[in-house]
Amino acid sequence: MLNLSLVLVIILAILFDFINGFHDTANSIATSVSTKVLTPFAATVMSAFLNFVGAMVSVNVATTIASGIVFGTLSPYVIAAALCGAIVWDLLTWYIALPSSSSHALIGSLVGSAIVVSGSLSTVNWLNIWYKVIIPLFTSPVIGFAIGFCVMKLLYRILRRAKQRPVTKLFSKLQIGSAALMAYSHGSNDAQKTMGIITMALVSGGFLKASDGIPVLVKVICALSMACGTSLGGWRIIKTVGMNMIKLKPVEGFAAETSAATVIQIMTAFGAPVSTTHVISSAIMGVGSSKRFSAVRWKTAKDIVIAWVVTFPATILLGAGFTWIFKLFIH
Repeated sequence: MLNLSLVLVIILAILFDFINGFHDTANSIATSVSTKVLTPFAATVMSAFLNFVGAMVSVNVATTIASGIVFGTLSPYVIAAALCGAIVWDLLTWYIALPSSSSHALIGSLVGSAIVVSGSLSTVNWLNIWYKVIIPLFTSPVIGFAIGFCVMKLLYRILRRAKQRPVTKLFSKLQIGSAALMAYSHGSNDAQKTMGIITMALVSGGFLKASDGIPVLVKVICALSMACGTSLGGWRIIKTVGMNMIKLKPVEGFAAETSAATVIQIMTAFGAPVSTTHVISSAIMGVGSSKRFSAVRWKTAKDIVIAWVVTFPATILLGAGFTWIFKLFIH
């Protein structure tokens, strides 16, 4: 029989996944909406469906979250505290329209919670954090920027003698495919974090063995909750990513989405919980810079980068704070 703290974890995990859906919708549809290739409604529906499909495909990232962040198991109330920290950060950054990383918010909160409850830094698997979180945190945006820059330069060279009207018509169609791939990639990486959290709680509660893997029902619940969140859209962040940072044409939107989706798929294959927010934002910066450096509104880009850097330490503190409160008043 499920105890109250485990039920709380599952509810909070589903809520986090739902918030992650509408918070990170911008990752997959901002460019296609800003270029007017898709209406916000059509883009959101497509993104919701492909987020669900992507979430059902792989469990590499879920396994990293479930068993690769801390040594041993965390009690359900500690996991609940970590989820509270991540949810607060997601809602705060959504409110101020900054595309921060839900992935790093969740992992940072888990780290903070684990340290408080154990009273030791050694409870955290710092080697895994370094290789699968910190390094991808910095390398995936750089790679996204570089690929976006190179792909756009190549397209400029290939299309330099082509007329603008047929190019726009062609890439308006191709960008629908790249937006779909981006939505699928978002689901295949981001939804898995919550799968890992719920699985961790079930193992902690004795309902699963660590070797059992991710239950199918957990995969379906997480995929559905993210898809439902995605269906609401995230217009505040869509404006920041797709409109305020740079004005894009369909060919540029295609380059940015294809570059970002490629990076995310590679990282997902390695089980690295990367930030889709970081990757698509940096790919857009790379595409804009290939045209001319001044094409990017670097004030907006600077604010986004600050949010990237601050997220991990801020959510460590949030996770630690909520764990201390839970420990004091609940446990």
